Amino acid sequence: MEFITNLDLQTLITTVGYVGLFAIVTAESGLFIGFFLPGDSLLFTSGFLASQNILNIWILIPLIFIAAIVGDSIGYAFGKHIGPRIFTRDDSLFFNKKHLIRTQAFYEKHGGKTIILARFMPIVRTFAPILAGVGNMKYSNFLFYNITGGMLWSGGLTGMGYLLGKTIPNADKYLLPIILLIIVISVSPTAYHVLKDKELRDDIMNKIKAKLYK
Repeated sequence: MEFITNLDLQTLITTVGYVGLFAIVTAESGLFIGFFLPGDSLLFTSGFLASQNILNIWILIPLIFIAAIVGDSIGYAFGKHIGPRIFTRDDSLFFNKKHLIRTQAFYEKHGGKTIILARFMPIVRTFAPILAGVGNMKYSNFLFYNITGGMLWSGGLTGMGYLLGKTIPNADKYLLPIILLIIVISVSPTAYHVLKDKELRDDIMNKIKAKLYK
C-alpha cells in the first residue's frame, strides 16, 4: 500500500511526471483500484522534489488538488449510481467488502467530516466518497467537504515536503525516515480499528495461520 522506499517513490514520480501524478491521486481518491497506491508519501516526496527544482511547486499543488477533487467526485458519482447494491458485491482483487464496512463505521462516528479526515487515512480515503454517494449525501455538502479536505491534503503534505527541502541542508538524508514516519502515522488509525475489532483481528490471524501452515 503505502510502504514504498524513498528511491522507488522518487523514481516513480520523475518517471510518470505530472500526468502520472494526476492519474495516481485521482485513482487513490475514489476508485476501487486506487486503495493500494501511495498517497501521503507520494505528496510529501513530490513536494521535496519540487524544492530541488525537479518539479514546479506552483503547478504541483494545484494539480494534486484538482486530481483529489476529481477522484472524490468520481467515487461519489459511482456510489450514488450503484447505491446499497455495493454491499452485495463479491470480493475481488480490487474490492474488499470489509474495507467498505470499516469506512461505513468511520462515517457513522464522524459524519460528513469523514470526507476531510479520510484524506489522511489510506483505504478509508478511497472508500469514503463512494459511501457518501451510496448514502445520498447532498452534493453541495459533499463538495464543501471534498474541497476543504483536498485543499488541506494537497497543500499540507506537498508543502511540508517542499519546506523540508528548502530549509534543511542535505534534506535528502532525512527524507526516507520522515516518509516512514508519515506512513506509520497515516495507517495508525486504521490499524487501531483493526486491532480493536475482534472479528477483523481474528480474520487476519486466520489468514496468517493459513499461509504459515499451507
